[in-house]
Amino acid sequence: MKPIGYWLNRTDHAITHYMQNTLGEFGLTRLAWQVLNVVRDGSDVPDTEVHSVLFANAPEADRTAAIALVLADGWAQRPSPDHLALTDDGLDRLVKVAAQVNTFREVSMTGISDDEYRTAVSVLERMTQNLESNAK
Repeated sequence: MKPIGYWLNRTDHAITHYMQNTLGEFGLTRLAWQVLNVVRDGSDVPDTEVHSVLFANAPEADRTAAIALVLADGWAQRPSPDHLALTDDGLDRLVKVAAQVNTFREVSMTGISDDEYRTAVSVLERMTQNLESNAK
């Protein structure tokens, strides 16, 4: 059996590859999609919140570039300085993207029960907590 690190890397690569291909047709990256999900339910979300939520997903420069992408492509706007909100057009387009992402979720979950998924996430969460709390 290969170690968990091997499978974590392979899984992340597979998720990123699939998502980049799926989201690319909408002009998005996986990280830009994640930015939109942070902003989705707010009308005035601080950039600091986006960076905080996505801290573990990418370096700051990549997060900043993803924010710039969603602004430049009209997905989001600045209701106030250093704050984000979806545009009406962005919200409409997000519905179309969500349908493709739901297909991704169905494909990725083939043969995996809800209980197995919850167990996998729980184990990874505990491993992360163990390592982060004992970081040198």
